[in-house]
Amino acid sequence: MGTILLDAYIENELFFLFKVKKVFFVWFAYFWNPNQKNMKLYSVNSGYFKLDGGAMFGVVPKSIWNKTNPADENNMCSWAMRCLLVEINNRLILIDNGMGDKQNEKFFSFYYLHGTDTLEKSLAKHGFCFDDITDVFLTHLHFDHCGGSVKYTDSSRSALTPTFKNARYWSNKQHWEWATHPNPREKASFLKENIMPIYESGQLHFIEKEGEWLPGFETLFVNGHTESMMLPLLHYKNKKVLFCADLLPSVGHLPIPYVMGYDVRPLETLKEKERVLQQAAKEEWLLFFEHDGVNESVTVQNTEKGIRANHFLKIAEF
Repeated sequence: MGTILLDAYIENELFFLFKVKKVFFVWFAYFWNPNQKNMKLYSVNSGYFKLDGGAMFGVVPKSIWNKTNPADENNMCSWAMRCLLVEINNRLILIDNGMGDKQNEKFFSFYYLHGTDTLEKSLAKHGFCFDDITDVFLTHLHFDHCGGSVKYTDSSRSALTPTFKNARYWSNKQHWEWATHPNPREKASFLKENIMPIYESGQLHFIEKEGEWLPGFETLFVNGHTESMMLPLLHYKNKKVLFCADLLPSVGHLPIPYVMGYDVRPLETLKEKERVLQQAAKEEWLLFFEHDGVNESVTVQNTEKGIRANHFLKIAEF
């Protein structure tokens, strides 16, 4: 009996010491990591647009997805174009930049832009302007993610120039090649006027590989939605924040089979979602949604039905 009690005592003491050690290292990692202490994040909404609900949820029946993303009379759902601004070590990094305003009235009539938010106004709310941006990180080059990269030089609309004149624009070689020599399926999403002026200005740079790009700023490469889409994974306040881009457009896309009809490799997307979501649940990542019109970010948990939302948060509250 005494041996059993002793074993239980030792087990409890070891568990206690393990927990203390874990808390100590978490505390140490935060207070001695200047990048986490110096990093600031700002949610920047560039506007809202509409896309067909069926296209956004692929094979999932409308009777299911309409509960979380109600459609209008034209079967269109409202989506955000939410960017993320990262301030770290004298750099101001804008992750994606929305649709922009270069195209003609016919083009925009397909997407029903609505709301009062713009990229310029949303940056100004945080005290910044276009010229303050030092880096533009482009997850991929579909028009609703990179359209704000380029603008007309004046009201005559005769010439194009990068919107962020002091910034370096970041893509990767694989995706750049994919976007500038598009397949028929994606051709309508890769618009030359959004892309080529970046190259012609000399402001284009490439991220060579997955992993740490800057201290506290990692990139994950995924290939289901499009070739070599880059997802920023940020080390922020002793947590990890994943900018989900089009791997997980909204909280309604958390179930593994809920894959967009736009994805060029949907089976690959299934595998990527499974891997990312399991790690996000295990490590309590904050998932930041680019397209969710209501929910900015969530943590996730394992349930009987699979990975589901746990806590709904905003970056400003985190």
